[in-house]
Amino acid sequence: MKSRSTRRNAVAVRLAIGAAAAAMSVGAAGAQTARPDPANGEALARRWCATCHVVSADQKSAASDAPTFASIGRSGEITAEGLALFLLSPHPNMPDMALTRKEVADLVAYIRSQGK
Repeated sequence: MKSRSTRRNAVAVRLAIGAAAAAMSVGAAGAQTARPDPANGEALARRWCATCHVVSADQKSAASDAPTFASIGRSGEITAEGLALFLLSPHPNMPDMALTRKEVADLVAYIRSQGK
């Protein structure tokens, strides 16, 4: 039987995911006017991501075994929306980049372009 705090944590996680998805859908309506900028996404990737991920074809290695941006971009299992949600959510192995929704859209556009 799950403890009360475990159940509360599970509910909190579900609520946080739901709130993030709702915020993204509301924000997506306004973001339709500003197109994602893959060039800005590349600049962000080189600044924030290149230590752990290989972010471009001209980068030969990274300091961890994190997936390359090309492999993420080629993955048919990861949608642009799912990737954006992932980038907006804190993760233990990733720094808190505090990206804006526009920066996330730019970064997602760049990552997706690397899979082509």
